[in-house]
Amino acid sequence: MNKTTKKSVHPMRWIPTTWFAMGLPFVALSGASSIMYKNMGVSDAKIAFWTSLIMLPWTLKPLWGPFLELYKTRKFFVYITQIFTGLLFGLVGISLQLDHFFSISIAVFTIIALSGATHDTAADGVYLNELSETQQAKYVGWQGAFYNVAKVFSGGALVYLAGELEKTMGIHIAWMIVMFAYGIIMLLLGFYNMKAIPSTESDVKTSTFQQGVSTLKDVIISFFQKKYIWFSLAFIVFYRFAEGQAIKIIPLFFKASRSEGGLELTTSEIGILYGVFGAIAFVLGSIVAGNFIAKFGLTRKSLLILCAFFNIPFLAYAYLAVMLPTSLYVIGTAVVIEYFGYGFGFVGLILFMMQNIAPGKYKMAHYAFGSGLMNLGFMLPSMVSGILSDYLGYKEFFIWVMIATIPAFIVTVLVPLRKADEQE
Repeated sequence: MNKTTKKSVHPMRWIPTTWFAMGLPFVALSGASSIMYKNMGVSDAKIAFWTSLIMLPWTLKPLWGPFLELYKTRKFFVYITQIFTGLLFGLVGISLQLDHFFSISIAVFTIIALSGATHDTAADGVYLNELSETQQAKYVGWQGAFYNVAKVFSGGALVYLAGELEKTMGIHIAWMIVMFAYGIIMLLLGFYNMKAIPSTESDVKTSTFQQGVSTLKDVIISFFQKKYIWFSLAFIVFYRFAEGQAIKIIPLFFKASRSEGGLELTTSEIGILYGVFGAIAFVLGSIVAGNFIAKFGLTRKSLLILCAFFNIPFLAYAYLAVMLPTSLYVIGTAVVIEYFGYGFGFVGLILFMMQNIAPGKYKMAHYAFGSGLMNLGFMLPSMVSGILSDYLGYKEFFIWVMIATIPAFIVTVLVPLRKADEQE
């Protein structure tokens, strides 16, 4: 048995860069790509379906989690996937200049999703094993903050850059440059994290493929034997049910013409909304939530508050769809409300999985299962959101989104919470 050796590294040296690297490719695939394809003339239904389907690796990632320990360490898989993802973004940029750019770029995005999902599993493993439960609660706000920084940077600064470049270079060249920018950032993060992440040699649990299969079987069985597991799964799936439907359509709604019921914003204006209004609100929401959780802990009352902050702000988009304001400040206020609520409320979901699903023999693998199923609850509604919005129209669609928040409140009220001293 190998002895565990740890190099003392302050969490703030590696949490910000690791979770920024976690958020950047996820948001590029789930958000920025939608605006890119919209500008290139792809239909809403096609965009929503394919940019949702390529997120499937984030649901399936628990299936290869146990095999990561066959080779190298969690740290290795964190920085090597960051570097690999950076190279792949370069390929996406090149593919945009080809005739069949949509199918080729979607294929490369799928490989990025596989790399990103592997990265997230390893990064969560580092977080869960390096930090105590107290530290996990302390830094979960910062974890969420920098994940959200990546979201607003991707949907804000880089989308704004694309919008400005579109004016002089054309859509395809502009987005090629932006994809190159994604790639360079991921490469820099990978080389930094190669040094910054703690060098920890964990006890080897698997040494052969057969043992990996056996471990995976044990991981799955023990996961579904957890106390209240079905209540917990219902919670993590339905917590994001409304978000899964809204998140794909919001940028398409922003871009659509007013004759179609949209706000007819330019790509640069969308970048400003996300990069300025959204960025500030998102980071503040995440940090405030971290302090909120550190003070009150994860209780029934605090979880219900987090759920409300996460879901109720979607009302802002219903207002925009009904009123169709022209003022960028009014639209920006709606974005601020939603982004602050999202940053605040998402922390509750992450901490719930850490404290109610992850504890036990296979912390990393069970957390990966939980986050994978959470992503499934996000992905499936996203896949049909384009069809639904086309059928209903933007106004009725966002009213429906508010109705779709109801299941989140029901599961939040009903889900049992694990006691701090409770053993798995």
